[in-house]
Amino acid sequence: MYNNEITTRECPILLHKTAILFVDAQKYNCTREGKQYSGLDATEFERRYGYFFRRLEGEVINNWAALAQCAREIGMETTFTVIESLTRDGRDRSLDYKISGFNIPKNSRDGQVIDAIEPLDDEMVFKKSSSSVFISTNINYIFNNMGIKSVILAGVLTDQCIDSAARDACDLGYLVTIVTDACATHTQDRHDWSLKNNRGYARQVTTADLLREMKAVYAAGHDKMGRDEK
Repeated sequence: MYNNEITTRECPILLHKTAILFVDAQKYNCTREGKQYSGLDATEFERRYGYFFRRLEGEVINNWAALAQCAREIGMETTFTVIESLTRDGRDRSLDYKISGFNIPKNSRDGQVIDAIEPLDDEMVFKKSSSSVFISTNINYIFNNMGIKSVILAGVLTDQCIDSAARDACDLGYLVTIVTDACATHTQDRHDWSLKNNRGYARQVTTADLLREMKAVYAAGHDKMGRDEK
């Protein structure tokens, strides 16, 4: 199998064995109107989340949009995970989410992916109730069914749900790529430390470099198809 032949994390993607996964890019936490910020006045919002939203609105959301557009254009599986309970009262949540106070009721606005990368009709959204999508959803089963061997991660928070997904995906046998400037958390220091700690689990690339790689892989595949038909 493909992954049994790999000896390094620094491997270019294989188009039809790779899925890009946008983690928790949802209205609850990635829009200023999200429930996570209800009741905060402007001063408190800026103190706690000002940096985060400057990163999101100044760079990260644009990078998500560019990655989603490119993935769709080249036919890469484009997938999403959102925090959302299976119940209205959240009784199915993990203990950690109960302690943290996260409850996004099923079918609520807060559970929707943000408009900038809104899923298309045939794209999968995995609704999770723990930090790791590989723990509280059937994503591993689905990816195995589709022959996915590599996972590209973008989203939030770098040092929480991105970190958890990267480590679990790695342990489950996927090659993992983290798009460094398509992730964000609440401080630059937390972001940097998370990426430093994740280098043993994932390849790390910028959005610009990954877009070039995605387009090159797609072009090479079409070139090979053309030559094979001659």
